[in-house]
Amino acid sequence: MAQKEETIVAQTSYEELFAKVQTKLTAEAKRLGPAIPYTPGPDGKYEDMAQKDITWWTNGFWAGTLWLMYNATKDPLFKETAEANETELDEAMTIYTGLHHDVGFMYQLSAVADYRLTGSERSKARGLHAAALLAGRYNPRGKFIRSWNRDRAGWVIIDSMLNIPLLYWARDTIDDPRFGYVAEDHADTVMQNIVRPDGSTNHIGIFDPTNGQLLDTPGGQGYGPGSSWSRGQAWALYGFALSYAHTQKQAYLDTAKRVASYFIANVETTGYVPLADFRAPATPVIYDTSASLCAACGLLEIEKHVGEFEKPLYHEAAVKLLQAVIDHYLDLDPATDGIVLGATPAYHDKLREVRLIYSDFYLVETLTRLLGKDFLIW
Repeated sequence: MAQKEETIVAQTSYEELFAKVQTKLTAEAKRLGPAIPYTPGPDGKYEDMAQKDITWWTNGFWAGTLWLMYNATKDPLFKETAEANETELDEAMTIYTGLHHDVGFMYQLSAVADYRLTGSERSKARGLHAAALLAGRYNPRGKFIRSWNRDRAGWVIIDSMLNIPLLYWARDTIDDPRFGYVAEDHADTVMQNIVRPDGSTNHIGIFDPTNGQLLDTPGGQGYGPGSSWSRGQAWALYGFALSYAHTQKQAYLDTAKRVASYFIANVETTGYVPLADFRAPATPVIYDTSASLCAACGLLEIEKHVGEFEKPLYHEAAVKLLQAVIDHYLDLDPATDGIVLGATPAYHDKLREVRLIYSDFYLVETLTRLLGKDFLIW
């Protein structure tokens, strides 16, 4: 009985928090209109990435947040604002040269989410266009999807695991297995070369683009080579869980669980607030709450695919990650921009422990999952 009462109390608490988040996001949507946020500028207000850099990799997260909110509340404001963002993103396709593997983030959370909820044929076309661009980055010799542009033909980053759900969606939507083959080849290459045996991950793998040989694993957005950038861990944890959901390939679930165990072991030592890098020097102490919330979503995804006696491990860890953010890192004032504090884009970045749009997205996704108000956005 006590356990049931605790569950009811938690559900009520999340409902109350969700209501406050809804109030703030409603205020932000009214302020922003079609603008696309990333992080507040020096004045504390969101800058418009549609004007600053329409090809910026995070430009789908606000639309994704809005679609999650629309699905949960049916408030037309969220739908209309998300649709305005999606229209803005058409310019990124026109520019084209600034786009890279993050078209997954950009269009999965905008166009694909729209199509899944409304059946919009225009959104379906946008999603398929983005999936074709992502599949076009596939290297058949190395069996990977190239991540970045410029002179980085053989570079693959762990973030890519959360871009390939776009390919699984395209596979299923037009019944074309090629998209799935590309996604699985890429996931296999990441699993075998970028995830370490202990469940930690590199951020970057540099491959010879002519034969797929692994050449180097630099530190990237973590502290350095051999370190463990926490948001990279979260990308891997969630990404492999989603690849399992879309393929039923056991190796992907096993990999997600291995990365999750490593992540949980590390956050237990810091009160469930992850350091920006789990293998960095003791000082300075830098946290990254975006890693918390992305990992929480991944843990809740793993929970769906494991047996009865495993489920509590992943569920309870997700709840503890969320609770640590609730206790110390939320700004629910409707007059300010950004909800989640404490996100760090990269260990050596000048921006440290700030508000970032993807932190808010993963907060909303975690809450809607816990409240049973989510949908298949990935």
